[in-house]
Amino acid sequence: MATWPFPPPISTMEARVKEKPPEPPGWRYEPKWDGFRAVAWSDEIRLDSRNQKPLLRYFPELEPALRQLPKGTVVDGEVLVVLDDHTSFDSLQLRIHPAESRIDLLSSEIPASLVGFDLLAFKGKDLRGEPFSVRRAQLEKLFASLADPWHLTPSTDDLEVARRWFDEFEAAGCDGIVCKNADAPYVEGKREMIKWKHRRSVDVVVGGYREHKDGGKIGSLLLGLYNNDGDLHFIGHCSGFSDHDRVALLEQFEQLRSEESFGSEARMPGAESRWSAGKDLAWTPVQPGVVVQVSYDQLTEARFRHATRLERWRPDKNAEDCTMDQLERPEGPGFKDVVVA
Repeated sequence: MATWPFPPPISTMEARVKEKPPEPPGWRYEPKWDGFRAVAWSDEIRLDSRNQKPLLRYFPELEPALRQLPKGTVVDGEVLVVLDDHTSFDSLQLRIHPAESRIDLLSSEIPASLVGFDLLAFKGKDLRGEPFSVRRAQLEKLFASLADPWHLTPSTDDLEVARRWFDEFEAAGCDGIVCKNADAPYVEGKREMIKWKHRRSVDVVVGGYREHKDGGKIGSLLLGLYNNDGDLHFIGHCSGFSDHDRVALLEQFEQLRSEESFGSEARMPGAESRWSAGKDLAWTPVQPGVVVQVSYDQLTEARFRHATRLERWRPDKNAEDCTMDQLERPEGPGFKDVVVA
């Protein structure tokens, strides 16, 4: 019989994005990990996603880790896959597979890890109403008794240390810093934390477009950068235009239709995946030549992790000058040096 002080599942406390971190005092700063948000429950073992879906069936190798938790304990954290000492979101996505045989194979080939960053219940006591500083102190005591694949995320109240982490920890797989009010309780389903994320700009080439689902206007632009072989490498997309601009853009790019644009690659625009089932992924290639400057928050392997934001058109720049060399490759300590083992 479960001894949690509240029933599962719960809505996780979330964060809102800001360009600058809040100033001390009264704040704690922690690395923001690029994985699957997960709430871990002891007793009747379970692992819930951000949207309250069961995750444990995809990560069976984590069951022994959950059994390390004392009865009546609930930990908020992140599921990660770590390869070559940095997190790999692409590999993590591969773990969500419908076939049990494939799940079993991947659980041994690319096993997952758990990073804890909040403690919602401990040995039957509800901690959600306690200040974060209290929950963090208890979390540190708990992790003194936990072993791999558990890891404790670092935390500091020193903004200068957080600024250093913001730059140095990106190489390990952190895409920014999460800022938490040290005196605040855990508020389910509310954006009470602050995400301080990286934002960089780069000049890219428009290699195609998708038409809007309503028809007659642009849905998104498909973007590319030239690699060392001279091929246009698909790197992501850009959307978020006004209706007026969408119509005008479709008229413009219809005049630039081409037979092909992006080079032959393993992952092309419109490639099916388990995340895109049922979506219309049809796209139209255009003659590479139009250059735009976009801003982005994060890279995953060799593409933008999220949709980019259009900053300005660059008619003054040659498409051939938009190369992969523009992308910043972060340097710094690896995952093992960042987390508290």
